[in-house]
Amino acid sequence: MTTTAGHLIGYARVSTDDQEAQLQHDALAEAGCVRVFTDKASGKNTDRPELTAALDYARPGDTLCVWKLDRFARSLIDLVTLVDSLAARGIGFKVLTGALASIDPNTPDGRLMLQVVGAMAEFERILIKDRTRAGLDAARAQGRVGGRPAVMDADKLAAAKARKAKGESVTAIAKALGVSRATLYRALGDNE
Repeated sequence: MTTTAGHLIGYARVSTDDQEAQLQHDALAEAGCVRVFTDKASGKNTDRPELTAALDYARPGDTLCVWKLDRFARSLIDLVTLVDSLAARGIGFKVLTGALASIDPNTPDGRLMLQVVGAMAEFERILIKDRTRAGLDAARAQGRVGGRPAVMDADKLAAAKARKAKGESVTAIAKALGVSRATLYRALGDNE
């Protein structure tokens, strides 16, 4: 049975419209990528349509190539999840520079390294959750409540009710009080 070698497919990401992806594009083209998909989104943004398009475009035997890991995954857990899903589809993964550039996650040694990194990331995530929970519990014990302060205090609510009773529109009341209409609707709905 003869198999054909797959294609290198590039993925680039810049965080803002002000940044330029040319450095990544040049490196991906030099590596031999036949097509490059580029997102303009921060790493925190989970909506990366070009990454989705690159994953849809890739076929078994292809290799998804990125310039650096931080351009591809939002976290180590995200990295491991994405690489595992690629491997399950028979698609390779390659990093050109930076961390894991010298490691091939398609080999047993590379998989081991990714799993160690993934285990450390999972452990770190659990520690962060535990510390956050302990901090919230300590704050509650001291009488502090976390979260954003309420926009509608008792005075604003009373003013809103009085204006509404006079027949003012919700839009006018919200503008006068410096709150959004949605906030005003919620406050009036909860307290009427």
